[in-house]
Amino acid sequence: MSFKQDFQPPRSSENLPRSKSKAGKWAVLALLVVVTGIGLLLLSGGSSTELEARETPILVKAIPLIPDPVREVTKSIVPAGSSITALLSGYFTAREIHNLNQRSSDIFPFTSICAGQPYRIINIDGYFDSFIYEIDAEELLVISRDADQINMEIQPIIYDVSTELVQGTITSSLFNAISAINEEPELAFVLADIFGWDINFILDLRVGDTFSALVEKRFREGQPAGYGNILAAEFVNQKKVFKAVRFKEGDQKASYYNEKGENMRKAFLKAPLSFTRISSGYTMRRLHPITKVWKAHPAIDYAAPIGTPVKTVGDGSISRKGYGKGNGYYVEVRHSNGYKTLYMHLKGFAKGIAKGKRVNQGQVIGYVGSTGLSTGPHLDFRMKRHGKPINPLKLKVPPAKSLSKEHLPEFHQIAAPLLAQLDENRSNIQIAKIVLPQTDTLINKSN
Repeated sequence: MSFKQDFQPPRSSENLPRSKSKAGKWAVLALLVVVTGIGLLLLSGGSSTELEARETPILVKAIPLIPDPVREVTKSIVPAGSSITALLSGYFTAREIHNLNQRSSDIFPFTSICAGQPYRIINIDGYFDSFIYEIDAEELLVISRDADQINMEIQPIIYDVSTELVQGTITSSLFNAISAINEEPELAFVLADIFGWDINFILDLRVGDTFSALVEKRFREGQPAGYGNILAAEFVNQKKVFKAVRFKEGDQKASYYNEKGENMRKAFLKAPLSFTRISSGYTMRRLHPITKVWKAHPAIDYAAPIGTPVKTVGDGSISRKGYGKGNGYYVEVRHSNGYKTLYMHLKGFAKGIAKGKRVNQGQVIGYVGSTGLSTGPHLDFRMKRHGKPINPLKLKVPPAKSLSKEHLPEFHQIAAPLLAQLDENRSNIQIAKIVLPQTDTLINKSN
């Protein structure tokens, strides 16, 4: 009996409780979801890690840096008595210098190299690169080495240029007026050259006269390097307005013309030198200060410091040059239409002045001195026509050739805005002008 009581046969699933069967199914399903999720995570994260681990690292080889060339510039001036051989002997062989000297005659003769002119030698990494000599304010002589080839050429000097309005008022002289506005003396000489046919800067200036100019100012390597061209200028002398505009007609050399297109240039300058005074005028009866004899003085004496440049007043040729006991060193120039001019008591002559030599208006022919019968440094200036003395101060000459009708419209197109700017400036000066006690006061008086 006891055996039968302990034996309990297993029940079929049909006989199990329904709730317990569903719970087991849900547990299995949850387990599958968890396993699937873990598998996906392993595939997505693990695979990238595995791939990254398998990438072969790229080794970058360091490239050595090439240093910039070392450029050395030696600046100096040509010493007195030096030569191209002395300047370049450390960079060229004797044969190379000889060959350069032969080639230079067609480019720039080495004999024309002047003491006092600046030059520079450029070395790159310790080797010669170029020799640069300043011929003048406009051009350079450049000698350079390119491998086994030696080059030689003329190059223009490149400037940075700005145009500025310069203006001033006469209180004593044009030179002092230019200095008062902190401009260079060079500008005074250029203005005198432009208006020198209409204004005698020795006799005609008055206190209160004004001037203005549109000037090109040049800069080189950031430093002031003088003046370029004066594009337009105006001078008010004794209330009379003179205007000038720079214009180049076709292939001709640039010149200055008034607002009508008439040439400012005339056959003769008003005076053979600038910024001085008349010490003795034109007269047919004067007591000579040395001989004490009354005689004619058909000349104008210009008192000026020794060495002041003397310019020929017109185009012509040297008809006489020499020394006389009374005249000292003198030069006579023959002009067209029977005119001759004579310049006496000179200290000496300009380079190249010789009998028969052609000279151009404004060209320096000599320098003020006190040679011959002279009481002090001055220029004795005389003029004749067909052998008869004439007073240079009373000479009236026609202007040079005016602009052609062909180029006149182009001139007016260029001149109009420049002259308008000068007119506006003059109006502003008149509004702000300080009234001087005597606006017609003479600057220079002849003795």
